[in-house]
Amino acid sequence: ELMTGYTMLRNGGVGNGGQPWVLRWSSRIRLTWLSFTLFVILVFFPLIAHYYLTTIDDADDAGKRIFGPRTGNELCEVKHVQDLCRIRESVSEELLQLEAKRQELNSEIAKLNLKIEACKKSIENAKQDLLQLKNVISQTEHSYKELMAQNQPKLSLPIRLLPDKDDATFPLPKSNRNCRLHNCFDYSRCPLTSGFPVYVYNSDDYPFGSSLDPLIKQAFEATVRTNVYVTENANIACVYIILVGEMQEPVMPKPTELEQQLHSLPYWRTDGHNHLIINLSRKSETQNFIYNISTGRAMIAQSTFYDAQYRPGFDIVVSPLVHAMSEPNFLEIPPQVPVKRKYLFSFQGEKIESLRSSLQEVRSFEEEIEGNAPADYDDRIITTLKAVQDSKLDFVLVEFTCKNQPKASLPTEWALCGERDDRLELLKLSTFALIITPGDTHLVISAGCTMRLFEALEVGAIPVVLGEQVQLPYNDVIRWNEAALIIPKPRITEVHFLLRSISDNDLLAMRRQGRFLWETYFSTSDNVFSTVLAIIRTRIQIPAAPIREEPAVEIPHRSGKAAGTDPNMADNGDLDLGPVETEPPYASPKYLRNFTLTAMDIYRNWNSAPGPFHLFPYTPFDPVLPSEAKFLGSGTGFRPIGGGAGGSGKEFQAALGGNVPREQFTVVMLTYEREEVLMNSLERLNGLPYLNKVVVVWNSPKLPSEDLLWPDIGVPIMVVRTEKNSLNNRFLPWDEIDTEAILSIDDDAHLRHDEIMFGFRVPMSVLETAVRQMRELQSVSHTPVEHLEDAVPFPLQYYAYLYSYVMPQAIRDMVDEYINCEDIAMNFLVSHLTRKPPIKVTSRWTFRCPGCPQALSHDDSHFHERHKCINFFVKVYGYMPLLYTQFRVDSVLFKTRLPHDKTKCFKFI
Repeated sequence: ELMTGYTMLRNGGVGNGGQPWVLRWSSRIRLTWLSFTLFVILVFFPLIAHYYLTTIDDADDAGKRIFGPRTGNELCEVKHVQDLCRIRESVSEELLQLEAKRQELNSEIAKLNLKIEACKKSIENAKQDLLQLKNVISQTEHSYKELMAQNQPKLSLPIRLLPDKDDATFPLPKSNRNCRLHNCFDYSRCPLTSGFPVYVYNSDDYPFGSSLDPLIKQAFEATVRTNVYVTENANIACVYIILVGEMQEPVMPKPTELEQQLHSLPYWRTDGHNHLIINLSRKSETQNFIYNISTGRAMIAQSTFYDAQYRPGFDIVVSPLVHAMSEPNFLEIPPQVPVKRKYLFSFQGEKIESLRSSLQEVRSFEEEIEGNAPADYDDRIITTLKAVQDSKLDFVLVEFTCKNQPKASLPTEWALCGERDDRLELLKLSTFALIITPGDTHLVISAGCTMRLFEALEVGAIPVVLGEQVQLPYNDVIRWNEAALIIPKPRITEVHFLLRSISDNDLLAMRRQGRFLWETYFSTSDNVFSTVLAIIRTRIQIPAAPIREEPAVEIPHRSGKAAGTDPNMADNGDLDLGPVETEPPYASPKYLRNFTLTAMDIYRNWNSAPGPFHLFPYTPFDPVLPSEAKFLGSGTGFRPIGGGAGGSGKEFQAALGGNVPREQFTVVMLTYEREEVLMNSLERLNGLPYLNKVVVVWNSPKLPSEDLLWPDIGVPIMVVRTEKNSLNNRFLPWDEIDTEAILSIDDDAHLRHDEIMFGFRVPMSVLETAVRQMRELQSVSHTPVEHLEDAVPFPLQYYAYLYSYVMPQAIRDMVDEYINCEDIAMNFLVSHLTRKPPIKVTSRWTFRCPGCPQALSHDDSHFHERHKCINFFVKVYGYMPLLYTQFRVDSVLFKTRLPHDKTKCFKFI
């Protein structure tokens, strides 16, 4: 039916197809209504919802709110919503607390700003006060300088006097026999500031030069070339020297010819004043050919003198030149111990001509007692000595007849027997060596006597000189009673008793002093020539020339790295170690008595007798170093070793042991290709009081890395390049060292600041005769020790000079051979000179080097080499110089940190 109706409407008919318009109208109405409904829903509903949502909070009555907020309990029924709520509440509370803190900090900042402003005002006031204090100090210093200038007026150096070449105004003496310095020496040629220039004639330019002994001539020329006083400018010379002997007899000129040649010297000036004629002897039979020559006012230095020829205080008795072109072999020299040897004394000799035959007189001892002099005591000496030998109370050896042909000798002189080697072998077995002076009392010294003296001192036989009239070599400047016995011949019957009564300690002291005299003044041509010049220089009171310093070739390096402070090194508690130097380095004060030292100290050093052995044997006439003073390398003055005002407590710290009011020290650090270890060691020196500078001895041929940044420790660091890798370089007297005290350490040594300062503050009066030891040197005997710790000396620079220029070269060669033992060598040297034990001032509790690479001391062979060094050094010195130490020096001002296992104390009453 529906389909039929639809069909009818479609066809426009009525009935079964007659109402089409009704259906079309009904369909349109439905579509319109549907569209309108959708429009209302889509447009008006959102508008209504928006209206209610915007007006939901305006309702006064909470109950009338359609979409009003619900309570917390209603919304937080779900668990995770509750957690979010708690978080919100916690954050709210923290925000409130932060806000409160912010307000509190703002309040504190405001207060601090007020304090800063107050501090700025205080700083400005302090700056003004400081400026006023500086002005006051400046004015005070200026006033002090004015007062010093008033009390000590400045003195300019004297004008150098250069007399005319002919010296016509110089007064002539009445007799050459009466020549002394005051009437036969021209002081105007030797001003105090002249430096003692010496001109040496070339002997080859004169006829007598061809007659000189070739060995003596060659040795003399080699010595002259290296002597610091020799000058080629004869016009400024103070002394003129000519070598005339030893001459070879076949070609020896006649006395008249030699006299003419001397008088024709270009600077002889009519009488030879300020000239020195040297006649060296290499053999015992050297003749005194100058005796018959007129030498005018010239001084004479030789081994043989007659009393009519010798002028005391003007001429010089010299030792024979045995080792002309060779150095003595220290290994062949016998040791100084044991004290007693096989023979109590020995003598070998033959008298060619007696005094009686020479005088053609025969006098008995009874006639001699009655006053009929001269008398020949040699017969009585022979009888007495043979009686001692026959008594067999002691082993003695006396022979008055040579087995072979005796050496040539002067009349009344005892000729030497046998060859030199045979004589030395006998002396090595003798405690004493008898030296019988010539019977002719007019012969004050002979070459034979000086040869016997030389050989006895060389092998350690104590000389016993029979004849008090003898003039021994350098007798006016050497205290021979400390090394030899000088006995009058009439006491020959008491000689045996006297020799038996001398204690072993005195014997060893005399033997040691004799060995020192032989090494220093007799052994080589350099020593003989230097001693002769030193005697003349000392007589005319001219200071010695400065000993050369080692020029330091600096290695450029970059610095700027801020150095930190190791708390383990600088933790000193409440102890004030001293001020850290903020001013430029302060050099040690110079010795102000430069030009009066020799004049003021001659009597004290030459005539005082402290004992059988000098504690400090380098006397003012010493050709090497002056007595009790260190010569400053710049050549401007001496520095004293000891002395000062002293003090205790605060004054002791302020005066640094009582030596000088202000003193610093230099650290000398030896290193070899360990840059990291070196940098760490340098940084540990930061803040060290009284530190003047650090001298790093770079012992490696390889230079430091170019990018290596050196630490800035507040004082200069000088990196010195060495010519070769040698441990001896640590003790070279570098010219960059301006202080007297030196701390010589390795690059891996860790020492606390308080330990270093305590070693530095040991009183200088104690340090005068010993090196400051940072640790105890453990050595007991001639045999190798089981353990010998490395020593870290705090020596004076004086000992650096002695180590580098005076100590036997064989010791330094041993150090270079083993690359070891330089610390032992320094201890041997100082103990040998001072005869004092080391000073133990602290222990080894903090001596460590964590992280250091393998060192030489860790090798087992290191200590075996040190044992060999000790034995070798003992042979060189002839005895064991090291001494036991029975005490340790600790300061009551220092807090010693004792480990738990070392807390046992001892109390002595």
